[in-house]
Amino acid sequence: MKKSLTIHDIAKMAEVSSATVSRVLSNSSYPVSPELRAKILRIAKEANYVPNMLGKQLKTRTSMTIGVVIPSITNLFYSSIILGVEEIARKSNYQVLLCNSFQDPELEDKAIHAMFEKQVRGLVISSISSDKKQLKHFIDMGLNVVALDQKVEMEDVTQVDFDYRKGGYIAARHLIGKGHRNIAYVTAPLDRPSRKSICEGYAAAMDEAGLQPSVVEAGSETTYSGAYEFENGKALTRKLLAEGGDRPTAVFACNDMTAFGVVNELAAQGLKVPDDVSVIGFDGLDIGQMITPPLTSVLQPTYEMGRLACTMLLDMLTGGKKPDVGIVLQPRLLERESVADLLVGG
Repeated sequence: MKKSLTIHDIAKMAEVSSATVSRVLSNSSYPVSPELRAKILRIAKEANYVPNMLGKQLKTRTSMTIGVVIPSITNLFYSSIILGVEEIARKSNYQVLLCNSFQDPELEDKAIHAMFEKQVRGLVISSISSDKKQLKHFIDMGLNVVALDQKVEMEDVTQVDFDYRKGGYIAARHLIGKGHRNIAYVTAPLDRPSRKSICEGYAAAMDEAGLQPSVVEAGSETTYSGAYEFENGKALTRKLLAEGGDRPTAVFACNDMTAFGVVNELAAQGLKVPDDVSVIGFDGLDIGQMITPPLTSVLQPTYEMGRLACTMLLDMLTGGKKPDVGIVLQPRLLERESVADLLVGG
């Protein structure tokens, strides 16, 4: 393997000291003649010199890298968040190191540990682990953390939150307002704060209208695949239709990827959306407008969520400012064409 070029090699080629090369390449204010500066920069460019940033970080105990840990980038909800994080990081000359936990608490812990080993001082995380001992340990050692999506009940963690309960309530009220009375809620395991809160909002709206909630919950996630949510939506729909009794006129899914699976399975069983069964999702993903029919959903400002999380983290890293309170973003209904109005002509 070809050896990487160092500042000492550049110094020999330019016939100057390594210290002078270091000052020029780091854009130091130390006085170096314009001619010598131009010479060093030209040699470095021609030699394709790449600075050893990790070595510099270890020496100066500073880092221009932030970490992000999410369950899976295959869920477009998280992809949008990452784009928001990277926009803000790039503007401040920070790099983003991304890890997927693949819905596995043990892999999440390993990712956090690896981030800290690489001198990452700031972390944006959507945590699926119920055991936060390791995260707390690294926070005590100086790691700055901003949590999003899933609530992290720790004093030293800043939160970008979302009113999931209100979102669940809004979705159910929309269906009820369209004349639906038999409304099923299909969900991945209710083992996360966000999922529980959405379900609570749905149940509250149903109770308020004098209707019986119907929750179809998936079993524990034993294996992970990139299409988990989509396949889960299909499986939950099969389970729902196999229960017998009156078929629901509407299905509310815990997220858009699950809703896509619901629509797919309904079509496979000869049922049309929204003529036979209405479907509403949760996330408001852009891809929802690309399916047939376009998916009605509860919109989460995912891109803004990522931008806010990164902004808050960089404020903590550069100014030592920890926000007094977190941020709670609000849901709104994104009405498309997957919900039928049963009151029209009734």
